[in-house]
Amino acid sequence: MDERMELIFMEIIVNSGSCRSFSMEAIKYAKDGAFEQADEALKQAGEDILKAHHVQTDLIQKEAGGEKQELSMLMIHCQDQLMTSMLCKDLAAEFVDLYKKLSNG
Repeated sequence: MDERMELIFMEIIVNSGSCRSFSMEAIKYAKDGAFEQADEALKQAGEDILKAHHVQTDLIQKEAGGEKQELSMLMIHCQDQLMTSMLCKDLAAEFVDLYKKLSNG
């Protein structure tokens, strides 16, 4: 695998990790009743996962166009990070919503 592909995979991993961190931060804010900060953390998580998803989409489009990539552990790891971060962001949004409802209750 060439250095260019390693950098692309690392970009996915870094943005996915940032998304996951902001998602967990959002839950902590919501748990403390800091809903404005929770919403801002979720917004940032969404922006970061979108960056990672755009990179992934570009890779998929290139492969569909015939530009095959060698399967590597780094590629598998970056895909795993992306998918778990997407799930984490979705669940964090549900937690924030639940804490908001409980605080109004």
